[in-house]
Amino acid sequence: MLWTRPAVTLRLIALLLISEFVRAGLIVAFLPLTAGRYGLSLAQVGSLVGAHYLMDALAKGPVGLVTQRWGIGGALISSSLLGLGFILSVLGGAAFWPLLVLAAAWGVGYAALWPSVMAVSQQYALPGREARALSLTNLSVAPGIALGTLGVGQLMLRLPASVPALLLWAQGAVMVLALSLWRQRLESRSTTSQQTQDWRLQWRRVASLLPAAFAQMLAPGLLVTLFYPLLARLNLNLSDLLGPGLTGGVCLLGALLLSGRLADIYGPRRVLGPGLTLLTLAFGLAGLSATFLTSWLWPLCALIGAGYGTFMAGWNGLVGQTLPPQQRAAAWGVVMATEALGYSLGPVLGGAVWASGGVRVFWLGAGVFLLARLYYWLPGRALGQVGGAVVTAEDRTA
Repeated sequence: MLWTRPAVTLRLIALLLISEFVRAGLIVAFLPLTAGRYGLSLAQVGSLVGAHYLMDALAKGPVGLVTQRWGIGGALISSSLLGLGFILSVLGGAAFWPLLVLAAAWGVGYAALWPSVMAVSQQYALPGREARALSLTNLSVAPGIALGTLGVGQLMLRLPASVPALLLWAQGAVMVLALSLWRQRLESRSTTSQQTQDWRLQWRRVASLLPAAFAQMLAPGLLVTLFYPLLARLNLNLSDLLGPGLTGGVCLLGALLLSGRLADIYGPRRVLGPGLTLLTLAFGLAGLSATFLTSWLWPLCALIGAGYGTFMAGWNGLVGQTLPPQQRAAAWGVVMATEALGYSLGPVLGGAVWASGGVRVFWLGAGVFLLARLYYWLPGRALGQVGGAVVTAEDRTA
């Protein structure tokens, strides 16, 4: 086990997983396919989704500060109620403007989830296992997103009448989990007076993470809207991706477990740099040509999976090591908000490059990963002593 209080941590992870399932199923599958039935246009659905995600991104830092001071229980209950209210309002045929306000308010409430879960996972991580605990927490919600996107989408095609009840029951489970955590608070580690006086220095270290956080989420964001156009360019269908996708997933999980252990023993920079290097190489090769990408799809998926697994272990370890313990949730919120902004810019740049260069959009991603790698090699090395832990000289040379 990776945590000293696994019951609390696993409940929070389950809450986040089910919440992501509901959000993905509602926004990606249900609303776009049933908009007309509820008096909404696709443009209005896009506005609801955009308002929700924008407020989620912008509110992560401030909401993280609130949860750090007054506990996460109330924020989790409020978020679950707002989500339930939005679903019921959609099903009840509410007008667009009230739905827009509710979508934005739900985004503000939802902003508490990720920083809270990551902060609790870090707080209760066993000593020497922080990188593995944070990386597995980050990865554990992927099944919820996948089931919400693909599973609810299939239900909409075969049993559409069952989807509203499924989403309501799932959101009800979120409420039950939130109520079970209503007294949960984030504990701050005891700090010396000197550490308290150095809070500006601690936040400058957090700020040093932000350029790289923005860049490295910009790279995968380039491909968000290009999934199906890319399949068409490669003359592939979803079933053709099953084998390569599973191979990439196995490589990702294996690299994550191995690299997480190495990051906990030798320091996160030891694995962060190689992870970014693997991703730079994989994206660079994928951008050579559509023919090359199709012919080498299996090894490229394995390389991308290994690169992301290695990178995630190093990145989560470095962030956890850098954040000030007395403001952990707020700091997680700031870092995640920056990641979200980079991810939101990706589709804009990706679409523009795809229109003129096709699969060479991968080269832009390779360039972004390379810049992130250079950042950690040069100015990123100035992190030094962070969060009460000392980054070793060997760690800096990675």
